[in-house]
Amino acid sequence: MSKVTPRITEYGYFGDPRRQCHCSPIQVQRYIDRISGPLLDRIDIHIEVPAVNYRDLKSGDGGLSSQEVRQMVTNARNVQASRFAGSRISANAMMTPKMIKQHCQLDSSSENLLEQAMTALGLSARAYTRILKVARTIADLESAETVAAHHISEAINYRNLDRAMWR
Repeated sequence: MSKVTPRITEYGYFGDPRRQCHCSPIQVQRYIDRISGPLLDRIDIHIEVPAVNYRDLKSGDGGLSSQEVRQMVTNARNVQASRFAGSRISANAMMTPKMIKQHCQLDSSSENLLEQAMTALGLSARAYTRILKVARTIADLESAETVAAHHISEAINYRNLDRAMWR
């Protein structure tokens, strides 16, 4: 009797730069479609986090230190606490529509960028407000008074699963 060795096929590596995914586009789409649009709309940030290779981990050239990031976050949280003083709101994620209009005013280039993304990606009204809130937080992390086009662009890029390539 011969022993049959099971064939190991690499599934589930879609987007991995080092491993090949053998899923068909239809299989990938079906998998992604398992997450409902309304659920995705309620998640502020959805991004791919690629595996980091050993050499990069060992080198220690990871960008900002934990202490630097901590200081940026502390500063941003202090700005938000000041912004929302006297209200029950403590963070940008909790802003009401009225607060969004007040604290996320956009210049024409930012507005155009957001409009293009909304149209091209078919984003919902909920995704629109999520992008504005995340952009406001990015601006706070940079200690910027206003939300600029590059803040909007970064916030849009944090909406990976909204992208037209998935639909």
